[in-house]
Amino acid sequence: MTAIAITEHGGPMVLKPEERPVPRPRPGEILVKVRAAGVNRPDVAQRQGTYPPPPGASDLPGLEAAGEVVAVGADVTRWRVGDTVTALTPGGAYAEYCVVHESNALPIPHGYTFTEAAAIPETYFTVWHNVFERGGLQAGETLLVHGGTSGIGTTAIQLAKAFGARVFATAGSAAKCEACRNLGAEVAINYKEEDFVEVVKAATDGKGVDVILDIVGGSYVDRNYSAAAMDGRILQVSTLSGGRAEVDVRRLMVKRLTHTGSTMRPRSVEFKGRIAAALESKVWPLLASRQISPVMDMIFPLREAWRAHERMEAGEHIGKIVLDVA
Repeated sequence: MTAIAITEHGGPMVLKPEERPVPRPRPGEILVKVRAAGVNRPDVAQRQGTYPPPPGASDLPGLEAAGEVVAVGADVTRWRVGDTVTALTPGGAYAEYCVVHESNALPIPHGYTFTEAAAIPETYFTVWHNVFERGGLQAGETLLVHGGTSGIGTTAIQLAKAFGARVFATAGSAAKCEACRNLGAEVAINYKEEDFVEVVKAATDGKGVDVILDIVGGSYVDRNYSAAAMDGRILQVSTLSGGRAEVDVRRLMVKRLTHTGSTMRPRSVEFKGRIAAALESKVWPLLASRQISPVMDMIFPLREAWRAHERMEAGEHIGKIVLDVA
């Protein structure tokens, strides 16, 4: 099969096609003929050498794939050859075939293309676990989403709005702020021109926001503490501006804040399977009805994965970047 390998750590051009053996499914796994693969920030970090694959995972990049089941391992009970699935993988989706545990695959929502389906798993698993499970966001509460036009951001805005929350989002241009509002954000803040702390305080009568989903880190951490309401919950899922921060811990204490973080890729198959089950029950009906849907940015051929990484690193995308493998 053709796969996109990281030939050395470096810029996008280190991503090169090479021939690899088709993987074989182990017990509990399915082999998927990949028709489309999502592109995510962890792929970029792996290429740069800062986010290695977990033990036992493929060295190939790619955390989400959509395609057709072409073989099943022993003990597989849910899927049959010929089924179409979208799946969260620990790696290996930048290829014509990949393996995934059957519990980490979900049916493609009715009417979705393979490229749309490949844009779902990584962001939906991440947002659901962090915002709703760890953050406990409830209807009527307020959510601040940093990076509102990223894959994570566009997903979080839609899901929070669908479940009855008020949503605020930060973005880096007028066009991106408009995109956030179109997705359901009540207030979109151009972080290059406005102080998000002041804006959310004004919009909440000084209370602040109940939940903050942060992909930025760095100097945003202390500002998040200022923007958060009493008993606020801050979810750290990335640190695009750096992993170190100087904070006034007294705010954490006085406001009784909870600041937690997580990464999805190293978690167990069983853990991801539980999230998959929750998504299928609570979110898949919303996807099927198109009440929510992945926001698509650009689609590149598999062999031009380097162009997809250039697009992501440029920071101009709105929504998901996807590779067409078919």
